[in-house]
Amino acid sequence: MTSLDFSALHEKNTIFSVANQALKLTSAEEIKPILEDLAKLPKVTKLDFSGNTIGIEASRALAESIQKSPKIKDHLLEINFADLYTSRLVDEVVESLNIFVPTWLECPQLSIVNLSDNAFGLRTIDSLESYISQAAQLQHLILSNNGMGPFAGERIGKALFKLAKLKQSQGKPLLETFICGRNRLENGSATHLALGLKAHGSGLKTVRLYQNGIRPQGVAVLLKHGLSNNKNLEVLDLQDNTFTTSASLILADALPVWRESLVELNVNDCLLKGPGANAVIQVLNEHTFTNLHTLKLQYNELTQDTLVSGLLPAIQSENLPALKFLELNGNRLEEDSEALTELDESFDGNLDELDDLEEVDSEDEEEEESEEESEEVMTVADFDALEKAFTELQVDELTDQMAQASI
Repeated sequence: MTSLDFSALHEKNTIFSVANQALKLTSAEEIKPILEDLAKLPKVTKLDFSGNTIGIEASRALAESIQKSPKIKDHLLEINFADLYTSRLVDEVVESLNIFVPTWLECPQLSIVNLSDNAFGLRTIDSLESYISQAAQLQHLILSNNGMGPFAGERIGKALFKLAKLKQSQGKPLLETFICGRNRLENGSATHLALGLKAHGSGLKTVRLYQNGIRPQGVAVLLKHGLSNNKNLEVLDLQDNTFTTSASLILADALPVWRESLVELNVNDCLLKGPGANAVIQVLNEHTFTNLHTLKLQYNELTQDTLVSGLLPAIQSENLPALKFLELNGNRLEEDSEALTELDESFDGNLDELDDLEEVDSEDEEEEESEEESEEVMTVADFDALEKAFTELQVDELTDQMAQASI
């Protein structure tokens, strides 16, 4: 189950949890004993119903309990409703969310919301967009493994943009955490997500978009037009999306922006390619990343030359003074080489087991260089059009916001 990188502070007697009990809560009668226990707490700052399954009538009863109890509604900081709709029909899920959203919006301190591992898909996007765009108090949003797809991803991006404008108008802190992995966001959602993430500027600290099937163009748009504007980013997790050289060069350009803030960079299984991996590593060799604690670079065709000329010098020169976790397995490194021995001796943190290193011969290298060149030309040719679309979209959204404000 996806979770935050930190644990919110709650007094023990203010947490109400029935997590992972596999309860089937369909009717108001079935949830009644739980609500009676909930009512006994002096106040509630966290509700955890994850790992159960809830129906429409039980949802209505729970929502009413929250709304009618100031000791819940006025103090609630965090809800964990992950994995809450197993075996439920789509119509039940939609109706349940329609019931909960107005209730969540009435909770003035609700800042942490985890809705992961629920089969939302496109059918629930109206409710989710409505909530996200209006939740001025929201600071940490976890939406992983929800079956979104690119169209729902676009709507989430728009909602994030609207949320930022709402927060700014009310003087509320911007979003700090956005976790949206395993959602098939693909390239189709990249422009809208970039717009939404950019709008949260220096407030955004954690972004996890792992396993979304995003290809090089989409990754490039996210990095160049979105994430590079989040100057205080601490965690960037794009694992198992596809970069190739073109998007890797965009990442290399963006990295210096986060040299004082970045704590974790996860680009495992991103196919940076040899030249792309080299560009990223050379940035680490040229700049000091004061707080970088975790660096994940598995399965990226990173070469022995890059290890020798870039990564080893970066570690030995203390450009990475806080680095404690390094993952390099699955790259094109020479097993039992002097460079790997030197790395093991120089690095005093935890290095993953290098038991699946990739070998490459000269014919493979020549073929890949040719393929990479054609891909690079195609990506650059399309990039101006994507940038123009992004700019026009931003203007359209701002115009809509101004029009709504004047009504």
